[in-house]
Amino acid sequence: MSAPDRYIPGVPCWADTNQPDPAAAAQFYSKLFGWQCEDVMPPDAESTYLIGRLSGGDVAAITGFPDDGLKKPVWNTYVWVESADATAAKVKDSGGTVLMGPWDVLDQGRMAVCADPEGATFMVWEPRAHRGSAVVNEPGSVNFNDLYTRDPEKAKQFYGAVFGWDVLDLGPGGQMWSLPGYGDHLELLNPGTNAAMAEMGAPAGFQNVVASLTAIAADDADTQPHWGITFGVADADATAAKAVELGGTIILPPTDAPWVRMSVLRDPAGAVFGANQFVPENT
Repeated sequence: MSAPDRYIPGVPCWADTNQPDPAAAAQFYSKLFGWQCEDVMPPDAESTYLIGRLSGGDVAAITGFPDDGLKKPVWNTYVWVESADATAAKVKDSGGTVLMGPWDVLDQGRMAVCADPEGATFMVWEPRAHRGSAVVNEPGSVNFNDLYTRDPEKAKQFYGAVFGWDVLDLGPGGQMWSLPGYGDHLELLNPGTNAAMAEMGAPAGFQNVVASLTAIAADDADTQPHWGITFGVADADATAAKAVELGGTIILPPTDAPWVRMSVLRDPAGAVFGANQFVPENT
């Protein structure tokens, strides 16, 4: 019997970035996070799909832009689902939009590109051969998928209907999306997970957290609703300095926050991402 998957339906499972020059982006992220990148597309393919790996495990990917659609460099969030077609129908029924698909991605899975009622774009992923990120919550890998919204109540209704998410209010620590039963799955994969979280002082229900939820400030006219990515790092200050050295920029310098020392960076092409160092004493 094969081991159970890291993910269950409703959990973000993969991330990739659209870039004008995927090879240049691969150099940036490889030097920043220590990835080894490999193009997994067939030799005769017109596009590239560079998967970044740590210790042989898939982390995330870098690709170009689709033939049509947005040409802005971004990081994309993929959510694991049982059926891309059924989830796309839920998106439409719940007030969202299906921008592309669903379609088969070779033998890897079936996906659709969707947007919530505010226009924040995300992907749904029905896995086949590709089972999502193998390395997460380690330095150089995805630590959080982050929704930024102007209407948290509308977002709660939409994502609750589509993925079954609830909201966990952490007070000064902000709000998180939680999926009932996810903590039980993680405990099955790694017995002792719940006890370890409790020992660190994690709030009740934190084991079910699947993503973060941030309300865009009313006086922030520039930020549009969107999904973002935060990577874990061993040293937020060193990572920010390294990003600048490699041609990136610092949007938010390393700052202490509950549980983390957080920063927001921009890669040389313009894709924005978080780089957070876990600091448990920042409670």
